[in-house]
Amino acid sequence: MHTGPRDVAQTRLDNALALFDEFVRATVKHPDAATLRGLEGRFAERLQIQPSYWSQIKGRSRQIGERLARQFEQLCHKPAGWMDLPHDSPAAAAAAPTSFQRTDDNDSAHNVPQDDDERFIVGLVLTYYRRHPQRARTRLLDLLGEVLSPSPPVPPKARPAASTKDDDTQELWARTQAGVAPLKRKR
Repeated sequence: MHTGPRDVAQTRLDNALALFDEFVRATVKHPDAATLRGLEGRFAERLQIQPSYWSQIKGRSRQIGERLARQFEQLCHKPAGWMDLPHDSPAAAAAAPTSFQRTDDNDSAHNVPQDDDERFIVGLVLTYYRRHPQRARTRLLDLLGEVLSPSPPVPPKARPAASTKDDDTQELWARTQAGVAPLKRKR
């Protein structure tokens, strides 16, 4: 059975709204209006689209095309073609596991910044990389190599008696600061 373009567009919109509902349920227990506004931006970020574009899709001034539908499926961990099929059965929706729940395995959700601090850091790194790709790659790999490589074990006698988490945090911060070039002043 072939459905017309209007039927596919409506099905994709319904499924996109269902994905947003799924995202909200997985993220917040009791959403209010202010929380939902913030979640819409995070949902758009998860789908790698602008929040204004998501707003246009919801407002029906934009349709979800073929490429965007596949992008939604991939980023929401749905099978290919999922956006084109109706999923309006309440029993099926209740029985289906939410694809936005965090798991302990390495999936792509772990690669998406989860809060403002992570978005800020990722933005800084991307800005640096885009301006000086080779230098950024070298410096970042060196810095990550220092942080991620296991340090040689310290003999028991040389260990400080009261090593706390704060000391480790301060040491990491000092090492991180030493490897970052100062920002240039605006003219």
